[in-house]
Amino acid sequence: MAFPRHRLRRLRQSEPLRRLVRETRLAVSDLIYPMFVTVGKDRRDEIASMPGQYRLSVDLLVKEASEVKLLGIPAVILFGVPDKKDERGTGAYDPNGIVPQAVRTLKDQVPDLMVVTDVCIDEYTSHGHCGLVKDGRILNDETLDCLRAMARIHAQAGADMVAPSDMMDGRVLAIRDELDRAGFAELPIMAYAAKFASCFYAPFRDAANSFPQFGDRQSYQMDPANVREALREIRSDIQEGADIVMVKPALPYLDIIAAARSHTTVPIAAYQVSGEYSMIKAAARAGWLDESRAMMESLLAIKRAGADMILTYFAKDAARLLNR
Repeated sequence: MAFPRHRLRRLRQSEPLRRLVRETRLAVSDLIYPMFVTVGKDRRDEIASMPGQYRLSVDLLVKEASEVKLLGIPAVILFGVPDKKDERGTGAYDPNGIVPQAVRTLKDQVPDLMVVTDVCIDEYTSHGHCGLVKDGRILNDETLDCLRAMARIHAQAGADMVAPSDMMDGRVLAIRDELDRAGFAELPIMAYAAKFASCFYAPFRDAANSFPQFGDRQSYQMDPANVREALREIRSDIQEGADIVMVKPALPYLDIIAAARSHTTVPIAAYQVSGEYSMIKAAARAGWLDESRAMMESLLAIKRAGADMILTYFAKDAARLLNR
């Protein structure tokens, strides 16, 4: 039998040739860097469960954001870590709260960096849930008023985009209407459209001190078993006015990213969440894998599945490698 004429290894013989035929390309411009901002000055608190990540006061946040900008990363997303919490999460929609302060300072001192803000009250509630609570139940419609106010205040502070992550039904429409009425019709919304009830969020909840004080979030975040429901959530958010839709987490849900890509032309974001980051960090520290290769392979997989942009705590490290 004659040997096949097509030897697929021919196009793998050298790095320049591999680059020429590469189907998926990861770029620094694909990355968004999540940052935690907290109260105080000259404050840099390392997050034990997320090696290399910190809660930063606004003054140090600016320095870090300047480095992010120099690396060519186009955007950051901010998560607030307040010093006070209450049942209604009022700090989330305080015009002088930690995130509006950070947004104003960043837009003044690092003006060319895009600033996205997370819109959710869980970091500000004493019970740790993403919605208002009554008799042990999460109140959907009543929470929308909080989210409207939070998004508007972030917009007034100068945010370039808002990203609702709460998973309350109807919140994209509520926020879109609020922003339009307040004169921010051009401000885009990146909706956490398919956000699953995942154990991979644990290090983030450590970072933001936002563990639920009772129950869990399965009554509003998605069942990890459901694909069709994820596509319904994505369609719903697009119909309500989302400009970008997000799948979260990323690596365990590559099939969801791929399905979303095949069903919509809207830009898709994927969040490589804290647990994904911390697993790679832990395995690398134990000597079980090469951190840089695992990082880049995981990010490439997310891009290959169909994500247009990736929120990742590896953004700075990946950018340094990509810029070589």
